[in-house]
Amino acid sequence: MKAGDAATGQGKAAACGACHGMDGNSSDAQYPKLAGQNEAYIVRQLTHFKAAQRQNPIMMGMAAPLSEQDMHDLGAYFASKQSLPGVADAALVEQGEKLFRQGDSDRGIPACMACHSIDGRGNPGAAYPQLTSQHAQYVEKTLKSWHDGTTWGDDAQAKIMPAIAKKLDDKDIAALASYVEGLHTADGAAAAKPATP
Repeated sequence: MKAGDAATGQGKAAACGACHGMDGNSSDAQYPKLAGQNEAYIVRQLTHFKAAQRQNPIMMGMAAPLSEQDMHDLGAYFASKQSLPGVADAALVEQGEKLFRQGDSDRGIPACMACHSIDGRGNPGAAYPQLTSQHAQYVEKTLKSWHDGTTWGDDAQAKIMPAIAKKLDDKDIAALASYVEGLHTADGAAAAKPATP
């Protein structure tokens, strides 16, 4: 199998556009933004959907016919796109930023940036996803699902976030989700504070 090809992936991504947007920037907050997401993470999630290790009727159906090469091509295409920044709720920024950048050692909560990087761009080598600019509604729903015991696979990596999410309360989750949506970099350079209204 060869590395993912973004040009080939663009053609294959047409079916993804209805929910995720043609450039990977979904307009409906229930669907995650895929733009800028690293290829390895997209491949991993599509593999989980295809194997029914991650449950979502729509995505399981979409992933079923994909070959491994298709997944890499789709991943390369979306990785080549730029995620559009969102806006954080000013009232939640302080708490969200503290958890993202420092965690809470008293409660055993690591800083999100330890895995997802200082600007939320993720860690492709470890297949940790990009979080920056992701819809707050989607992040909140995902964190609550993990808090309540959902996992996306049965390997050690799949168990990392559910274990962390169990330590978060509803206020933590809302603050982190909002902070992540507003987290982005200026011109792709140094990390910027989340945009506030």
